[in-house]
Amino acid sequence: MPATPVIYFEIGCRDTAKTQQFFAQLFGWQIQQSGPVAAINTGSKDGIQGHINSLGHEPHNYVTVYVQVDDIKAYLEKATALGGKMLVPPVKIPTGTFAWISDPDGNIVGLMQPK
Repeated sequence: MPATPVIYFEIGCRDTAKTQQFFAQLFGWQIQQSGPVAAINTGSKDGIQGHINSLGHEPHNYVTVYVQVDDIKAYLEKATALGGKMLVPPVKIPTGTFAWISDPDGNIVGLMQPK
């Protein structure tokens, strides 16, 4: 089985400016608006980087991680077979394809298949 590292995190909110200010002041993160999301640079090579996003619909408040996979469709099928649900079907973005699943308890996890 190929490695499936956690590669990214996302913080969801209603007010991106307020959320950006909170985390920048709290942790000293450098945050810059980049299209519809605000990219987070934690200032460290340790750990992973992330972004802040306002979807404009539920869920408004969430924190999720993205797991890198080699075949997003296969992992969506496997998650469903294990009792999870597909929340967001595969979406192509400039860096690859992502999708959201929930585990049987409803926790959101992103899947990311890089280009």
